[in-house]
Amino acid sequence: MKILVIDGQGGGMGRAIVEQLRAALIKAEIVAVGTNSIASSTMLNAKPDAVATGENAVIVNCRDADYIIGPLGIIVADALHGEISPAIALAIGQSTARRILLPVSRCNTYVVGTGDFLLSDMVRRAVELVEKDLSPTKSPPRKVDS
Repeated sequence: MKILVIDGQGGGMGRAIVEQLRAALIKAEIVAVGTNSIASSTMLNAKPDAVATGENAVIVNCRDADYIIGPLGIIVADALHGEISPAIALAIGQSTARRILLPVSRCNTYVVGTGDFLLSDMVRRAVELVEKDLSPTKSPPRKVDS
């Protein structure tokens, strides 16, 4: 089981996600990829199993991820002040992983029907979704052959 956490800018959201995944004792390889070195460095402090930086790292890790967790902007080309390249958005969109996206409305993309939640509440909910999927009474999501 591989959980890919992607973040940009300062990496604070990604760090919080990795910290809560660790606290939940989810048995999975947690890989944190920053779209810049500051985000990667920040996420490194949360002690993921691996850390990488940049477009190619996102593309490579999307290939075999079971979950991708990050801000909504990671699927929007040119979001996060240009840190999300079209290739990154495409790799995430084409991945067979289950995507859990936190709707932070800072990329001029709004999801109607979502509330104005605190980041900590959204991170907690993202981790709860992974825990629910991995509960003993439910088998993990299957990858779809493309």
